Amino acid sequence: MRVLLAILVGALIIPVAMQVMARYTGIIPVYLWTEELATFIFVWVVMIGSVVAVWDGAHFDVQVIPESANPLLSFFQKALVLLLVGLFGVLFTWYGIEYAKFGLIQHSVMMNANLVVTHITIPIAGLLWAVFCLYRLYEAFAQYLSTKRATL
Repeated sequence: MRVLLAILVGALIIPVAMQVMARYTGIIPVYLWTEELATFIFVWVVMIGSVVAVWDGAHFDVQVIPESANPLLSFFQKALVLLLVGLFGVLFTWYGIEYAKFGLIQHSVMMNANLVVTHITIPIAGLLWAVFCLYRLYEAFAQYLSTKRATL
């Protein structure tokens, strides 16, 4: 995922640089398709970035309640956050499928590309959020069991 993210960010530089050169230097003509391409790549970067952030546990989590010293309460705190993020992932997947179907019947103006290219990112990201949250929940439960055994 990180490699794909890096490749997409590198690819994003090309149409954005073309836009900047066209607008401010006049070296190349203004190509309108570069804006659409930059938008398509940016949508993918944002959604893949959110998936990576969920995997790392660095996103969608604001600590309002201080970390508990009790392993069971600490597990419940982590589990609540993971279940909520996973629920949102399931909702994004469920409703994102209809959104992607809607993208199938649309085309972009300049490139005449099918908009499913960007619309499909919603259910894919939602599915990966849900799967990664289940895995993180499994890890949190295993950590709870190991700390419970260590205290016995």
